[in-house]
Amino acid sequence: MKLGVIRVILAVVLLAAPPAAQNAGAPVARQIAAVFEGMATDKTPGLAVLVKRNGQAVFEGGYGLKELRTGLKIDGKTNFRLASVTKQFTAMAVMLLVHDKKLHYETTLGEIFPEFPGYGKKITVRQLLNHTGGLPDYEDLMDAAEKVKGPTWSREKQIQDVEVLALLEKETKGKFEPGTKWDYSNSGYVVLGLIVAKVSRRSYGEFLHERIFSPLKMADTIVYQMGENSVPNRAFGHSKEKDAFKETDQSSTSATLGDGGVYSSLDDLSKWDDALRNHALLTEAEMKPAFVPGKYGDTAVLPDDAPAALKGVKVKYGFGWFLDPYKDHDRMWHYGETMGFKTAIQRFTKDDLTVIVLCNRTDLDPGGLATKIADLLISRKN
Repeated sequence: MKLGVIRVILAVVLLAAPPAAQNAGAPVARQIAAVFEGMATDKTPGLAVLVKRNGQAVFEGGYGLKELRTGLKIDGKTNFRLASVTKQFTAMAVMLLVHDKKLHYETTLGEIFPEFPGYGKKITVRQLLNHTGGLPDYEDLMDAAEKVKGPTWSREKQIQDVEVLALLEKETKGKFEPGTKWDYSNSGYVVLGLIVAKVSRRSYGEFLHERIFSPLKMADTIVYQMGENSVPNRAFGHSKEKDAFKETDQSSTSATLGDGGVYSSLDDLSKWDDALRNHALLTEAEMKPAFVPGKYGDTAVLPDDAPAALKGVKVKYGFGWFLDPYKDHDRMWHYGETMGFKTAIQRFTKDDLTVIVLCNRTDLDPGGLATKIADLLISRKN
């Protein structure tokens, strides 16, 4: 069945709870607002929510504070650390280089980094994109290195992408033979970020700015590196300890780029959503490889650290997007989680519905919240 014919075109910026009164007369918006009622106040960190249908905003809400120190409120221009939602931008950067004929999906890691050890030389760009390369987890390698050398990385001395590559190059074997299994790999996307930089001869951040953010007028979206640049309208991350929130914004792994280094806002992510819908960066034909799940059987499920609402889902992963359907509705989606932040984007392509939830606190489940909104707006099969 198709979406209902009623379209409520409303952008409501909600700056404090409870917001329901501001939605009087808009039934869809009231239903959506009820999902978030009471989650944040003008004394807590919070979240930002955007719901789009048929390319138009039907709901936009900002709840709570960007940071507790200043009391500045969250709105549509507030920039959140996207964490793993970054991976779709890394994948797009790689696809643009394929478009430029500077790279191929079957190019191997050994062709790009000749010094890479034998276990990884045959891993292809395609396998890195869909998490079937089998690279070791760099955080596990960090832990192993620190057991030998003592504390090496910290919030103040964060691991850099080149250090991740160096750790991977010291290993003698991967997790499995490339292409035989699926295993969610932050290491793979750090390496993809390095590939973007090496092949384009620009930094990862410069390439994304020149080829994605600037053309789409995503003026506030940025690849952030502490001490090198700054984030406009920045939200700071928080964790809940007992009944209070503590700012927990950066960690020893916060400087890696291709796996999670982008900050963005609802306003800019709406432009990104439009670009995907309208094929503004690549043609529909050029985008098709991104929506072909990697070949690894049908037994893979999301990792144990996935949001509760998404655990146990059978994995179909393309290029920077999970592709498993929801209640028989086609869906492309991703979640992100890092120090102080949780994020989610879900795009129901045939329903032309997009839900984005960005949180600067870790006690919420944006993926679960996004599916609650989807339940309100997509038709269901009985």
